[in-house]
Amino acid sequence: MFDPAKAPDQPFVIKCPKCGGAIQMPGRIAAQAQYAQPARPAPATAVSAAPPPPPPGAMRIDTLLRTMVDLKASDLHLSSDCPPMIRKDGEMAALPGWPVLSADDVKNLMWPITPERNRKQFEECCDTDLAYQIEGMARFRVNLFMDRKGMGTVLRVIPNKIITAEDLNLSKEILGLCKLPKGLVLVTGPTGSGKSTTLCAMIDYINRTRKDHMITIEDPIEFVHENKSCLINQREIHEHTDSFKSALRAALREDPDIVYIGEMRDLETISIAIETAETGHLVFGTLHTSTAPSTVDRIIDQFPGDKQDQIRMMLADSLRGVICQVLCKKQGGGRVAAMEVLMVTPSISNLIREKKTFMIPSILQTGKNLGMCTMNDSFFELVRQKTVTPEEAYDKALDKPGLLGMFEKNGIGTGWLNGKAPQ
Repeated sequence: MFDPAKAPDQPFVIKCPKCGGAIQMPGRIAAQAQYAQPARPAPATAVSAAPPPPPPGAMRIDTLLRTMVDLKASDLHLSSDCPPMIRKDGEMAALPGWPVLSADDVKNLMWPITPERNRKQFEECCDTDLAYQIEGMARFRVNLFMDRKGMGTVLRVIPNKIITAEDLNLSKEILGLCKLPKGLVLVTGPTGSGKSTTLCAMIDYINRTRKDHMITIEDPIEFVHENKSCLINQREIHEHTDSFKSALRAALREDPDIVYIGEMRDLETISIAIETAETGHLVFGTLHTSTAPSTVDRIIDQFPGDKQDQIRMMLADSLRGVICQVLCKKQGGGRVAAMEVLMVTPSISNLIREKKTFMIPSILQTGKNLGMCTMNDSFFELVRQKTVTPEEAYDKALDKPGLLGMFEKNGIGTGWLNGKAPQ
């Protein structure tokens, strides 16, 4: 074997072991420098492995985002003292081959795409929300935060392609809510349950089928809607207005037919939203509630005791529908929403008015002919269609004994329980 330390001082010739040709070799000093480096890989043939990720100092956030989109993940997580991680089909996983990031690495990745306003907010409050876009690929909803190890961030992909009602197979009753002249329609569920996607499809349906003026108030703007049959003005908190409540008050002077509130996060915003719905506008909003009936109680309980009766009366008159959803893993990959749908009928309005919201679930169960659907009914239908497994539906269900009863009644095996106790 050739030893560069024993090479002569002057260049010399050796025979190539592969082709038999003559190769001029450098002298000792140059040979040592050359042979100290690792050998270059052979040229790729039909299929080549992906190049290794660059070192942290050379990385750009676009590289990680493109990788996330290629893997069909929903979120990218960057944390100090941790490699980049993604959420795919609801589960967290590390990106293979990527190095552990320091707090400085995270900052160097995120600071170039963070506007000056958000930098100042982050330095003052230790968190901030913004949006980022890679042309031709996707938009991303970004949250920067600090934890005990340093800076962290979560980036959620928002596809450039508008999700349609047909893509989500929304029911005719849900689409009927998009045709209302006025009222309050709420889409609820935990964080990451697909509320923004459902509302995107409903807004797009309105944009295609009505000739009205819509104002959206978001933090930040997620799906971008171009005008079709409607005029749509999209406003971003801190970019185009100070807050949800100030934008909502201003909207009443901007001649809207429809208002979409990205998040009803405080008492005043909820109050103005109900007032807006009462004054002849169609209002869409979101809340973080787990069932449709509990949404009514959550809204009323936000208010002081001396105002709850008034809000209860206003809500009984203005609420038109509640869609509560949770995402389930599909068989074969991807995720699908299970939806509980409450259509507010005169009888439900009376229950709200008379403080009998505990009776709403019974009407929900008997209102299938009106387009209502309990969460367990939705789970069962997804299992019957073999879209999700019975175990996945069971894990996501709140009323587990009720869902098991539906499985047993319809001959769906429960051998997968393996000792799981109904809760």
